[in-house]
Order: sequence, then structure tokens, then C-alpha cells
Amino acid sequence: MSPPYALTAADIEAIERATLAAVAPQDVDEIPGWLLPFDTGTVGRAHSGVPLRHDASIQAADVATIVARYRARGLAPSLRIAAVPALAHLDAALAEQGLKATQPTLTCVARVADLLDATRSITPAEVSPNPSPAWSQVYLGEGFDPVDGASRVHALSRASGSLYAHSVDPHANPVQVVATGVGSYGQGWLGIHGMRTLATHRKQGHASRILRALALQAQARGLQSAYLQVEEGNPSALRLYESLGFAVVWRYIYWRPH
Repeated sequence: MSPPYALTAADIEAIERATLAAVAPQDVDEIPGWLLPFDTGTVGRAHSGVPLRHDASIQAADVATIVARYRARGLAPSLRIAAVPALAHLDAALAEQGLKATQPTLTCVARVADLLDATRSITPAEVSPNPSPAWSQVYLGEGFDPVDGASRVHALSRASGSLYAHSVDPHANPVQVVATGVGSYGQGWLGIHGMRTLATHRKQGHASRILRALALQAQARGLQSAYLQVEEGNPSALRLYESLGFAVVWRYIYWRPH
């Protein structure tokens, strides 16, 4: 599906700044054209340097500087680079630093109105301004890496202004939370993060319930656009998001040590 509109340079920067605010790294530095988040957790976006523009003004010489900053903090260097022609000149500099391309991930956008239209017949999930123990437990559920899950709970919980959605199995006794998601509302965008559904409850509409709930909150705040990031190797999630109006606007790669 084609994107609902062409992104501007300001949109790209807003999405990257909003993304870091939502995953709440322990510290963030900035050099011209780049955000440098520092974190000891497992969330890649929270500890990978990212350019704020997708154009030739991003300097290849910055790569060595960024790698040195991560190493000075005792962290493995990691950069998250959009795979667009205007940034292809960074590849050689990344390779020279001993970094390898891995984990292709897609940034997708949608209009909030389209997302609401696509889910109009769906009952929204419950939303809270605070993460609950039941919300947290989904990330630690069967089929998920417990270390990564705990790290994601910690990162997403410390963000400011996010909302925490959960969907329950109405047939369980007691009622069980089976799917979760987080909405961030900054930089003029609804950001969707931390979407998880227990393996036993997938393909039952829980993710759509969460997305509708988060989109309703965005509408109430006057936000018109939404974004999310999803690994390229997750076709079931991609099919769902496309059916709800999301379209890929750029693909990015994590560059990490061999």
C-alpha cells in the first residue's frame, strides 16, 4: 500500500524524536543531525544512534565520532540507519568501524482517521495512564524472552505521557490480560509501541482493539497521523497493519559489531 501522504523532513525528525521519548533511554545526547540514546536494556531503538534527516547533509565522518561515544560509555556501538539512497554514503564508514547490517525494520505511517475507520466495528481495549502489573505480565508470558520482556516493560513504563492499553480474554475466569500496547502522543504524532499478544490468543482481534483505543485517544488530542516500527520478518503483523491503513515509508537497518 502506498503511504497516505509524502513525509516532509520535519515529519522524519518528529518521528525519530517521538520514538526516543516513547522508549525512554537512560540518557540521550545530540550532535548536529543525530540523536544518540544510551541505554543498557535490550530495546534497540533506546541505544542506537539515529540520523534526524534522510539527506546528504548527514556526514559519514560522524560515524567514527558516534562509535567512540558509545564505547566511551562502555556500550557496544549501534546505529539505526534508514536504507535510503541519500544515506548510502554512510555504509562504508559503518563497515570501517567493524559494524554489520542486521535486523531490517520498517517504519510505517497511517492517518488516524483511516485507522479509526478500519476498526469502526471493534470495541476498543482499555487504556490507562499507568502501566499495571497485568499489562506487564504479557511481556513476560510464554513465548517471549523474559529478559527482553522485562527490559521493554521498564523502558516503556518510564516514558512521560504515554498511555497503556490492554485487551482481555472475556471467557477466562478470572479475567486474563492477553494483549498489550503503548501509545505515545508527542511531536504531533501517535506512536504505537510494545504491541504484544500471547500466542494462545492471536488472530482474535486483540491487537485491533488496542490500536483502536490508542487511535481514539489520538483523535481526542487532535492528532491526525500515526507511526509504528515493525521488524521486516514479521509478516503477520505487517498484514494486520496494512489492513488497518498503515504503509511503509522507510526501511532501516541496525549496524552493530560483528
